[in-house]
Amino acid sequence: MAFHPIDRAHLVDALEAAGPDAPTLCEGWLSRHLAAHVVLRESAPLVSAGTVVPALAPHGERVLESLAEESKDEAGWADLLARVAAGPRAVHPIAWAGDKANLVELVVHTEDVRRGAGPAEPLERSAEHLDAVFDQLRVAARFRYRRSGVGVVLVVPGGRRARVRPPRGDAGTVVLRGDVVDLLLHATGRVAASGVVVEGDPADLEAFATTHGS
Repeated sequence: MAFHPIDRAHLVDALEAAGPDAPTLCEGWLSRHLAAHVVLRESAPLVSAGTVVPALAPHGERVLESLAEESKDEAGWADLLARVAAGPRAVHPIAWAGDKANLVELVVHTEDVRRGAGPAEPLERSAEHLDAVFDQLRVAARFRYRRSGVGVVLVVPGGRRARVRPPRGDAGTVVLRGDVVDLLLHATGRVAASGVVVEGDPADLEAFATTHGS
């Protein structure tokens, strides 16, 4: 079963509730900028490429800002939300990739909107849904913490755990403890909004914090 359509609906609900000018966890972006980013990621390959190809970044920023500006009024915002809800065309590679390309993106951006003005209650997701998110979290966390000198273990209280980084040399290991979505937010750089508790010996905590925050 694919779970990303559920999270797309969560994102649309969050955007509708927030309106076009709400703050988000993405620095410099209001909710309409984030919605524009999602649409352009799924419809404009050259714009999306700007996130990894510096030479294309200015063009991508201009296109995103233009779409966000067009979405300030009621009609423009409704049209942008409809495009977020519709998702990519069936022939688009992002559509083919299913949860692997979309689950993290949609879960994280939903929380970017929901927590933009402060903490928010967790959304209800089935155990199977959270397992699918955790599987993608392990991939994201291995990349995020790859430069950590200490070992990193993810722990969901009463649930799954995963070692995503072995320690180097004589270093110890830190444990990141939180629910699946909070751990995902931490692993994608939203440390302050994540609510994750980091546990370990003081020296290991200090070493971890120098590269990934506390």
